[in-house]
Amino acid sequence: MTESTGFELFANDYDVWFADNQPLLESEVRLLAHIWPNPHPARVLSVGCGTGLFEAVLKRDFDIEVTDGVEPAEGMAEIAKSRGMEVSISTAENADFGDQTFDMLMFNGSTSYVKAMAPVFKRAHDALKPGGFILVIDVPRESSFGILYCLAAQLGTWDHPLMQGVAPQSPYPMPFVKSANWWTTAERVAALESAGFSIVKTAQTLTTHPVRAGEIAEQPRDGHEAGDYVAILARRAD
Repeated sequence: MTESTGFELFANDYDVWFADNQPLLESEVRLLAHIWPNPHPARVLSVGCGTGLFEAVLKRDFDIEVTDGVEPAEGMAEIAKSRGMEVSISTAENADFGDQTFDMLMFNGSTSYVKAMAPVFKRAHDALKPGGFILVIDVPRESSFGILYCLAAQLGTWDHPLMQGVAPQSPYPMPFVKSANWWTTAERVAALESAGFSIVKTAQTLTTHPVRAGEIAEQPRDGHEAGDYVAILARRAD
């Protein structure tokens, strides 16, 4: 989340894309609910909360509440605020997470917009109360979607012969694809561990080919060997 230009200009496109891809949204929200700690952490900060769409669906469908957020794109932050969130305008790199303030920090799809994860995760570690959690959910570079996004970013368009019969019917907006750093799951785990976190578990969803991924909502399952959207739950090691 070092640059918000694409997200600023296309803030409304984010919700529109998920509206056109409801099964994807449902699959990804189910993944969050599946890996969410129980009992639910009392105070959660969503870093890179976007429009607050996921937080709103979590509350509506699973009674999971996330009221605090950080978001660099003002257009997106305003939408999140309209959904009842308290949002600070900042990047993950520059945000003040506080000191032992939160019970959990969530990075849902936002680590792909961070150029150096370890320093951000170290500050996230310091922001957590003892025993607090960090939840990192994103598209791994080694996944089908990750490879597809890397190719699309190099081509600069979804309208290319190589994408025929491969890309989803409603692909992720190109400005979001081109501005991302698609980290591997191993890189995310290594950055978490170097910041002082202990991995608790992983879980995954979106296990079909990208061209078929938006057809039905999936149930999440544990592990990270096959999913195109992977969640990593880790705990602050004290």
